[in-house]
Amino acid sequence: MYSDEWHPTRPTKAADRGAIDHVVLAFAMANNTAAFQPKVPISTWRSEYPNAKIMIAVGGWGDTIGFSQAAKDDASIQKFDIDWEYPGGNGADYKETPNSAKVYEIAAFPKVLAAIRKAIGSDKLLSIAVPGKKVDMIAYTADTGPLIWPSVDYINLMAYDLMNRRDTKTAHHTSVEGALDVVKNYLAIGAPPSKMNLGFAFYAKYFQTASAGSSGSALGIPIVPAEDPITGKDTLTSGAWTFEPAHMNPVDNASLTVSQDGTCGPDKGTKCASACCSQYGNCGMTLEHCNGACQHAFGIGCTDPDIAGSWQLAAAGGIADEVAGGEYFLDNANSLFWTWDTPEFISQKFDKIIRKYKIGGAMAWSLGEDSEDWSHIKTISDELEKSGPYSGDDGDAVQSAAAPVEAEATPEPTALQVQVAQSTKAAPSIVNVDGGEDAEDGGDDDDWEWYYTDENGNEIPDTDDGGDER
Repeated sequence: MYSDEWHPTRPTKAADRGAIDHVVLAFAMANNTAAFQPKVPISTWRSEYPNAKIMIAVGGWGDTIGFSQAAKDDASIQKFDIDWEYPGGNGADYKETPNSAKVYEIAAFPKVLAAIRKAIGSDKLLSIAVPGKKVDMIAYTADTGPLIWPSVDYINLMAYDLMNRRDTKTAHHTSVEGALDVVKNYLAIGAPPSKMNLGFAFYAKYFQTASAGSSGSALGIPIVPAEDPITGKDTLTSGAWTFEPAHMNPVDNASLTVSQDGTCGPDKGTKCASACCSQYGNCGMTLEHCNGACQHAFGIGCTDPDIAGSWQLAAAGGIADEVAGGEYFLDNANSLFWTWDTPEFISQKFDKIIRKYKIGGAMAWSLGEDSEDWSHIKTISDELEKSGPYSGDDGDAVQSAAAPVEAEATPEPTALQVQVAQSTKAAPSIVNVDGGEDAEDGGDDDDWEWYYTDENGNEIPDTDDGGDER
């Protein structure tokens, strides 16, 4: 289970934490030379999740500096921890740096994983989060797969964001049918099912439509271009909408006061007197303030559709696509198409995919995004409790996430866990990091320091709130 810094809310009841046996904290920057300190102390996570492995997510969408250089020769691979998305191309910079310039990364990726495995040893965890869209599986082929799988313990399947801003027509961003295709694509290149974790998204996605449709023909209609065709940058006509109280509940306008410090939104309970309230809760009149999920109820001047108001309609009137196995809603009044997962379809994914194909477990992005009622994570926990340990098709023993590993006398006394992921923000790129001496002696985890460097020592701040980057 991922937990990101922008949505730090956590379940207060042990029952709501369910079968979580890994918590991945996002994000430390891959090219940051400063010490990383998570917003919630690791000791807090350990006390709340005593049976879970606590991991650190490094990087995320667009944070790839240094990894292409590392892949160019074997010597450089030996020098530092790796986070990379995507090997072979289709990353955030795909317009500036075409895939043809990254072909060498395809063969290098298995070498990077092998180097990490050699460095950490066979008794530590190494996992990868892999792209769900087949077009992004550039470095995952029948040739490279057999070189990748032996190095990793888990393969986290990002079976969501299957519609993103590079698409041109409406489709489910997550569905039973889509998730099954993801699983089959990796089985086809030899991925052991026992190492797979099926991914779930705790957020809806919306896209501005270019033409009207009907509830019966909401899929496959054109959308307004969601990325700039030249630069690949976000046109602010699409986005992610989390299942948090601030998003799920209607705004009480009578309770709002005028902002005195330039901040606004449901968390502050304030509105802008004469400006737009941006999706990040700041008053202003720039394009970024007044477009791209501008908060209509908390200011004036928004130029985009009322995303929050449209979601209230979608949440109340969502349509279940029983064929594909996904929820959607078409808001013609606001020209918005919505797509998301429901507890009912989560259960179907367990019946039709995880249990049928003996998939090893489940993962999700991200914990705090389901904080309205924890219904998605509760469903995952309930379904995992129905499953027990079994043997995968590859003959390996599988530890179901429904039966977490027993807590050690001193939790994770020797855990140096590494994950490398290629993903959107909804599923982060990860490198788990060396805890130094404290990892060996069970010392105070809050004193750990993690360092990530590139050859230039650059640091790039990331102010995104999670969710899909594409």
